Formats: sequence, C-alpha cells, structure tokens
Amino acid sequence: MITPTREGRTRGHRAPRRRGALAALAAGVLALAATACAPGSSAPPAPTPDQPAPSAVRTDAGSLGDVTLTVWDQEVRGGQAAQMKQLNAAFEAKYPNIKLKRVSRSFDDLNTTLRLALSGNEPPDVVEANNGRSSMGQFVKADQLLPLDSYADAYGWKSRYPESVLRYSRYSADGKVFGEGNLYGLPQVGEVVGVFYNRAKLTKLGLEPPKTWADLQTALAKAKAAGEVPMQLGNLDKWPAIHVFGTVQGRHVPADQIATLAFGRKGASWTTPENVKAAEELVGWVDQGYFEKGFNGQGYDPAWQAFGKGQGVFLVAGTWLLADLDKALGKDLGFMLPPGATPDAPPVATGGTGLPFAITAKSPHPDAAAAYVDFITSADAMKVLTSTGNLPVADTGQQTVEAGPQQDVFTAFGTATKENGLVPYLDYATPTFADTLGAALQDLLAKKVTPKEFLDTLEKDYKTFAESNG
Repeated sequence: MITPTREGRTRGHRAPRRRGALAALAAGVLALAATACAPGSSAPPAPTPDQPAPSAVRTDAGSLGDVTLTVWDQEVRGGQAAQMKQLNAAFEAKYPNIKLKRVSRSFDDLNTTLRLALSGNEPPDVVEANNGRSSMGQFVKADQLLPLDSYADAYGWKSRYPESVLRYSRYSADGKVFGEGNLYGLPQVGEVVGVFYNRAKLTKLGLEPPKTWADLQTALAKAKAAGEVPMQLGNLDKWPAIHVFGTVQGRHVPADQIATLAFGRKGASWTTPENVKAAEELVGWVDQGYFEKGFNGQGYDPAWQAFGKGQGVFLVAGTWLLADLDKALGKDLGFMLPPGATPDAPPVATGGTGLPFAITAKSPHPDAAAAYVDFITSADAMKVLTSTGNLPVADTGQQTVEAGPQQDVFTAFGTATKENGLVPYLDYATPTFADTLGAALQDLLAKKVTPKEFLDTLEKDYKTFAESNG
C-alpha cells in the first residue's frame, strides 16, 4: 500500500531487535568487513557471459575516483537504522574512495521533502522513493529518476530478485503504467499480509493451525462459540479492513485479475461474481460476530496490541508487526500465508516491498550510486538485515533464524515470492483509491451499503482512472 499510515508503521514497528541478534549482527558485519579487506577483493559481481554489461556502465566502483554520494533514506528506527549504519560502514571500508553523506528522515518527512529536492538543481544521489503512483510514478513522469535496467543487467539483479518483486519498482517511461516497463528502484525488505494466530488459544480450542480456508472458517466459528474474539480488527483508520478484504478476495478472485485491478490497468472489473462473493463473505464474518463489537471505531494500534495481550485468536496483518507481536507473545505467536482451498493450493497473498532505493536522474555519480544500491541489497546485506530483525526481500529462504515466529514469517515470504504468489496492495489502483476503498469498506462492514453497492463504488473510481490513463 502507498498510504503514509502503512509505510510509517511498517518502519515504526520493526524497532525491537530479536534476542541473540547482536551476536548475529556482529558475525554479519565481520563477514562484510572480511570481504571488504580481503586481498584482491573486487567490485560488485561481474556480469555473467550471457548478461554483458553495457559499455556505458562501470561496475568497478574502486576505480571511479573520489566520490561523495548523498543518500536519503527513512531507516530511522531500531533494526532498520542499525542495518543501514552497519552496511554504510562496510561499503566505505570496501570503497575508501567513496564517502557517504547520509540524510535519514522519517517516512512522512521524506515524503514531504523529496518532491522539492528532486525538482532542484542538486538532488541527492540515492533516495528511498515510495513506489506508489503519487510518488515514484510522478517522479518518473517528471524524468527525475534514472532507469536502472542497464545496471540490473550488469549486476544480475534480475536473477537476484524474482519478477514478482521487481514489478513493484517498474513504470513505463511516462509514469502511467505501474508494474511494467523500466526498473526504477531496488528494495531491501519485503512484506506480506498473512494470518497471525495465537498458538496457545488454538491448542485450548483443540485446533491445529488452519491448513485450508475451510479450516480457518471452522476455527473462527469454534472460537466464537467458546467466547473468544475470533479475529481482532481495528478499522477506525479505514485502511486495516483493506488487508482483510484483500485476504478474503484472494480466495475467490484469480490472482491475475487482482493484479490488473490493483495496478490500475484496463481489462478487469470489481463487479465480477467472484468479487461479489468475497464481499459477501466478509459481511458474513460481521454477521457471525467474528470481529469484536465496535471494530469500526477501534484504532489499528489498539487492535494489534490487544491481540498481543491475548485478546483474539487470529489477526490479519502484515509482517511489519512481527517484532512487536513476538515480544508480546513469544512462542505462542504463529504466522502463516492465507490458506487456500486445499493444503497444496498455490499461495495468493497481498504483499510487496519496502521503499525501493532509486538513483536520481541528475546524480553526477550514477555508477557509484548503482554500486551502493547493489551493495546494500547483496546476499551479505540480506544476512545483516536478518540479524537486525528485518525481513530481507531476497534470499529469504537461505537465512538462518531460530524456530518460531520469525522463521514462520521468513518461510511464508520466501514461499510467496518463490511461487510468484504476491498480489499488489489494492490501494495502488488509482491515486485516490486508498480513500475510496477505505471509506467504502467502513460502510460495507457497518452494513450501510450492500456488497453490490460497495463494489460499484470501487468500479467507478477504477474505471475512471484506467480509461483516462491510456
């Protein structure tokens, strides 16, 4: 999703570092330092024979002369700040000719100032740019970001990252088409919306973690009958229900249709029978009392905090809550991808990436900037991200983490990306869709509109934009 609320909390709730992370972090940093200081150590990996580097691209960062790179990021809290500090130090150790001038801002501050900075004569070299239409799409349209495809070929990024991840940083050159076209950024972290559950409560109910969608429905009903809160939801902020609806939608609507809708392209419709069935099922959860009373008036933070205190069996939310919920529930916490019709059904889950690192079009040092982006997204960097409590977007399945909630999250995200099971956040659809969908869901869940009226509202916003966007 592209709303400041979600991005802000994604980065605000990964601050606590997991137990034992300091030792792992030290090991990761030592490994990077060894690479940096090893005799004959080279620049980032050379292109493979079948991926020759374009002649205009220089990947030997050590031969670029003295360079100062200005980097703007929003990795300001906890493990996010720790990983940037360590990776930046390791980069400067490996390339002493390149100095980093880091400017770290909160998500909201970065969003506010970046547009003005990119329009100036001396913008930063590397920036974290929100990949939504209102930010990255507009920057691309204004020719303020550098297409990175030549660097992707030279460094092998297209092999390192599955296309299901890269598409979140792709735009057509005019900024109109999201999810296709040129590559304009590379993310460090991943995120996926799934189902958190309380293991102890499931055991008390005589249940195993659901393996199918029918199992989940059965568990919700049994939890309600036992006097438990089946599923925590706080929808005062309007966007939390988007995640719940997206999860239900993924059980009924083909993934390719969800992607077409969420990327705001022509060729799909919100008013299909499958979407109607998803909306009806969500309303059915309200009718059956699966959410706590007053959920539309409860805030997002109080809802997940209540789940962390043992109030509720399930919580549909993103992996950015892992650190806080793990701290609250420990080994009683579980996480899984939304189950399908059968245990072996292909995964379909809302998800994507953290903010991608992009190179500005006016940067005088694009080769050095690309070397930096490559370094902080390398295999060694993914290990440092893991050790600092973050979810690495690449090589997720290769990371070593202790059994428990973090392993659940890593396994889920690794499976979703490997099997191309991520579908975009629904509010990507149009520049106004976050507000449209959030308000419409509040009305639907309050029974103020019917499922058909709800979907008609979404269809109007989607069609108006898709038809006018060429």
